[in-house]
This record gives sequence, C-alpha cells and structure tokens, in this order.
Amino acid sequence: MIGVMLLGLAGCASKFQRYSGPEVTRVVVFKQDRKMHLLSNESALKSYDIGLGFAPSGHKSVEGDGKTPEGQYRIDRRNPNSEFHLSIGISYPNTEDRARALAVGQRPGGDIFIHGRPRKNRKGGRDWTAGCIAVSNREIEEIYAMVRDGTPISIYP
Repeated sequence: MIGVMLLGLAGCASKFQRYSGPEVTRVVVFKQDRKMHLLSNESALKSYDIGLGFAPSGHKSVEGDGKTPEGQYRIDRRNPNSEFHLSIGISYPNTEDRARALAVGQRPGGDIFIHGRPRKNRKGGRDWTAGCIAVSNREIEEIYAMVRDGTPISIYP
C-alpha cells in the first residue's frame, strides 16, 4: 500500500519549479573553467559545473563547428518540451556573428541553449553538445525557474 502511494506521489513531481528569491540580473559563463554563475547584481546566487560543445575552445563561427559562442547575448526564449528536459535559449547569432559567418561563405548556426541531458547522453562525457551549455536535469529545472527572458548572458573563453 505504501509503495503504491509513493509511486503515485512520484508521478506528481513536476519539472517546473517556483522561484521567489532575488532576481537573476545576469548569467556569466567561463568556458575554460566549465562554470556558470547566476548573479543578482554583483552577488552570485548559484554556480554550476557545465558541459559545452564537442569542440569547446574558441568562439562559435559557423554552423556545425561544435563550438559554444563567446560574447554578450540575452536569454531570449524557453522550451518546456525540449528533448533535453528543459531549455532556455541564448540569442546567438547576433549581427556580428552573422557577418563573420557570411564573410567566409557560411551560415552561423543557431539554436544555442542552456539545457539538461537527454537519456542518451546521461552518462556521456563533459563536452558533448553541438554548441550549447549543458547542466543536469535537476539543475536546468532550477535555472529555468530562476532566469527570465531578457536576462543578459556573458560567455567568456
């Protein structure tokens, strides 16, 4: 009987959390350190270990290069039905990114997100994405609740 009740409660768990703490005013990513910080003004609220694109060094310049972009962007969308549990979008490519790719006759790519891990990559290595920023599913649930669309994100080498 207790087992059935616990199983029923587990089915009620939601990946959508509520957050009522200080506003996240900026997201900062340090690629080399594999760290992401959620800031409220100058105070760090949370920090996360992250995974990056499968070719983590350098700025993303063209579609398919496996690099995570570097620069100043914004959180611009969210996907509650992501194949990566949950995801929040980064506004890559910007005008400069498009111009740089066009200058070499390529497309800049897109669909860069902060997201969780799909089942197939659950036990994969650290840098496995096509250019996104990966955290655990539990962590993306927290980040999804805390970070609002329009929040600036700075991604450093």
